[in-house]
Amino acid sequence: MKQTILFDLDDTLIYCNKYFFFVVEQFTDCMMDWFRGYGVTSEEIRDMQTEIDIAGVHVEGFKSDHFPQSFIETYRHFSNLLGRSTSATEEDFLWKLGHSVYDFQAEPYPNMEETLYELSSQGHELHLYTGGELLIQRKKIDQMQLDRYFGPRIYVRSKKNTEAMEGILQEGNFNRKSTWMIGNSIRTDVIPALTTGINAIHMKTDAEWVYNIVGIDVEPKGAFLTLNQLSEIPGSIQNYIVQLSRTHDRDKEQTHLT
Repeated sequence: MKQTILFDLDDTLIYCNKYFFFVVEQFTDCMMDWFRGYGVTSEEIRDMQTEIDIAGVHVEGFKSDHFPQSFIETYRHFSNLLGRSTSATEEDFLWKLGHSVYDFQAEPYPNMEETLYELSSQGHELHLYTGGELLIQRKKIDQMQLDRYFGPRIYVRSKKNTEAMEGILQEGNFNRKSTWMIGNSIRTDVIPALTTGINAIHMKTDAEWVYNIVGIDVEPKGAFLTLNQLSEIPGSIQNYIVQLSRTHDRDKEQTHLT
């Protein structure tokens, strides 16, 4: 039974969060140096940057500038709060520091290649659905040569939500019972998938961004699985198909007997 499988990119197929966390640590160290003696803690700085960053995503989606902008706004917040003068030189440094997160070389999660190859060789149709800006995401896709598996079936959206998912499903006229969304974000991958009536696989990560951690209040219409490794995906989908087929056969047999 051929399935249509949509993969998230960042922190599902390739690493992403760890680079943002690394740059945020650099930002925090810099702020602690500049604000030494002002009584501010590294935790307060990180919390404020996270708050501003997430607020920007809610308004603008996954635009590249809002991350470095969150550094500058955090810097201005504490400067105003604590009476420290701002500096154009320091703000320029923070802007460049924030943008440096997009310069890292794409790095695949373990078994990415083997998993995509196995699924495609089984006859499933693979799609890539990622949030962000086209040029930045396209750079990662090219570095990983993901066109080999996804071809033209690649969707990049600045806002990754239920409306965006519904648009993709309608445009492609997908059979929702045999369509899957696989990703690490409960907010942007799992909930939109369950809300639009397709199957969902939540890929757990070692360190998740606060924005992605939300409760699930949607009743699944199909499969909803939580896995730890990409290598578990092909077998898990196959097992679900087999179980679904057996249930269908039993229902047909019971209908025939009655």
